Amino acid sequence: MVLQELGSQISKALAAVQEATVVDEKVLDACLKEISTALLQADVNIKLVFNMRANVKKRVDSDTGAGLNKRKIIEKAVFDELCAMLNSGAETKDTGKKQDKDLKKGKPNVVMFVGLQGSGKTTTCMKYAHFYKKKGFKPAMVCADTFRAGAFDQLKQNATKANIPFYGSYSETDPAVIAETGVNKFKEGGRDLIIVDTSGRHKQEEALFEEMRQVSVSVQPDLIIFVMDGSIGQAAFDQAKAFKDTVEVGSVIITKMDGHAKGGGALSAVAATKSPIAFLGVGEHMDEFENFEAKAFVGRLLGKGDWTGFMDKIKDVVPEDQMKEEIMDSIQKGNFTMRILKDQLQNILKMGPVGQVMGMIPGFNNAMMPKGSDKQSEVRIKKFMTMMDSMTEKELNTNDIKVLTQPSRILRISRGAGRTPQDYHELLEEFKRLKMLICGGKGGGGMMKNMPKNLQKGMAGMNPHNMQMNMAQMSKMLPPHVLKQMGGPGALQGLMRQMEGMK
Repeated sequence: MVLQELGSQISKALAAVQEATVVDEKVLDACLKEISTALLQADVNIKLVFNMRANVKKRVDSDTGAGLNKRKIIEKAVFDELCAMLNSGAETKDTGKKQDKDLKKGKPNVVMFVGLQGSGKTTTCMKYAHFYKKKGFKPAMVCADTFRAGAFDQLKQNATKANIPFYGSYSETDPAVIAETGVNKFKEGGRDLIIVDTSGRHKQEEALFEEMRQVSVSVQPDLIIFVMDGSIGQAAFDQAKAFKDTVEVGSVIITKMDGHAKGGGALSAVAATKSPIAFLGVGEHMDEFENFEAKAFVGRLLGKGDWTGFMDKIKDVVPEDQMKEEIMDSIQKGNFTMRILKDQLQNILKMGPVGQVMGMIPGFNNAMMPKGSDKQSEVRIKKFMTMMDSMTEKELNTNDIKVLTQPSRILRISRGAGRTPQDYHELLEEFKRLKMLICGGKGGGGMMKNMPKNLQKGMAGMNPHNMQMNMAQMSKMLPPHVLKQMGGPGALQGLMRQMEGMK
């Protein structure tokens, strides 16, 4: 996940407060000192850190009273101050400028990308187009970058990979002419999201700003997005302000946030310019692109999850026919098959990096997803998928575990997938574990019992006694270290309450 080390350090500081016998001034100061150190190491401006610390102390002093939980007050104050630090405030104001949320399907939306060379602008154009293509838009890309050699080739390669139409020219040297021609062509073709990639420079200079103004005049963009390299840290403040003062920047996308130490500084610096941050680039691949919202981001950072983001990802990748009640009813009755497992594993791979997805689930903080575990998880899932591809229809649809454990089948399936019988047994163990967790054993008690229909309605009608049984069953089945990281059985109840609130 983004800023993994920062999130772990802040979570550790808050955990120390929870474990303290008495929460006094000394414990609070130690907690704030550790959080401040972590923020400074992430290159957050010292003034912002000082204000955050002062505001937390002020809130704790004013909110503490008889019957109030001081630990909860500290945790809430830190959470709110981190959100305030990353929130530009522009998202909730009517600034007069169009933002990403204002894009409408079915009518032409021209989006112009600007930024310095090396910020990942062209790659980000492709990610942006791919993101909105999944939302039902019909994107197209125009390369108006005539300054960098190979810019059109890169855009053409990216667009072809994402199956998105593109326009550019090897002979025309005027970027304004290319942009205008390309935009008009795609408007006539019925495209409703036309992305214009402009030239970058090695530094902020008048030639870049003048070219930006010319392209802007020629295409009359509905939205201008500034793409910025997150590795520059708090120096982002001056860069974002210079671009914002030159053109009508509607949104900012910060790239290279996958693990860079100065990412926190870049986020807070851009927010300080009152420029709305729309997305974060967290890797080179198309799906490594996160919608940014301050509260959801801080929630994932501190291991509190982001259910809304998690459900949005599911809606993006799960076909509607897989969300029908028949399938949920089948699972509820204990009919958990290899085909269902295979479908869900495919959906997990479509949702993007495993760590990014797990970070959206409350309790699964960064410490539970060590560096490199994303790749290991993906390799393991693909290994299971290969073996399931070697199964017959009967084997995929059977609910009888005895059929799947016949020696002749084990040998045939593992050989057909180029795997060993030990690999197949690993798949079987995972299948049995998940079936027990979701459907329960002979006596029931699985987490899906009595849940499917109520889950769609916020689980409002679930029997409290059954809910307690589900929690007890899950507590027994989760590995002890995972349960501890989540905060114990009590955290599972909190997790269920969060799900219950999603109506």
